[in-house]
Amino acid sequence: MIKVHHLNNSRSQRILWLLEELGLDYEIVPYQRDATTNLAPESLKKIHPLGKSPVITDGDKTVAESGAIVEYLIRTYGRDKMMPDEDSPDFLSHLHWMHYAEGSAMLPVMLSLYTMRLGEAAAPLLPRIESEVKNHFGYMNEALGERPFFVGSALTGADIQLTFTLEAAKSLGHLKDFANLERYLNEMHARPAYKRAEERGGRYDLGK
Repeated sequence: MIKVHHLNNSRSQRILWLLEELGLDYEIVPYQRDATTNLAPESLKKIHPLGKSPVITDGDKTVAESGAIVEYLIRTYGRDKMMPDEDSPDFLSHLHWMHYAEGSAMLPVMLSLYTMRLGEAAAPLLPRIESEVKNHFGYMNEALGERPFFVGSALTGADIQLTFTLEAAKSLGHLKDFANLERYLNEMHARPAYKRAEERGGRYDLGK
């Protein structure tokens, strides 16, 4: 049985969504953020030394990092559904968006979050951060266009990865100028598997 070590309001929500899309049985091991620090509890370090979520266990295997978990689950249980064949013209695009989500797009979002907490002390950094937000989300908005998915004509692991990045950006008010991304995010949220993942994973509010 796959176990998802699931921290509330975290990237582990995307793993629940993926498992629902794949139609796999899984168990949720819940963890709650500290009400004061908003950090994960120390108990997560018993599963993985970094004490971060998501982490899954699948038999004797432990896998951490969202991208690695998404790729492991798809390669192990859903290659015919959630990723292009390696000889497909869409494969490199899928690889790009899978890594782009956390490797590039998430950085200005996280910097924006941290500087908001610093208040006026962060003022010198804001123009550069805002520029990077516009650069990355403008790029995604144009690349997506009016298509329903980032790669090909069906949901892939790239969409699983990118959706959390867009959710985090929206919680900070960064999507209001990017109509394609807003439309896409609403469509992802309307998927039955996404709704089932929310029901099982509990209240999901990045705005907190």
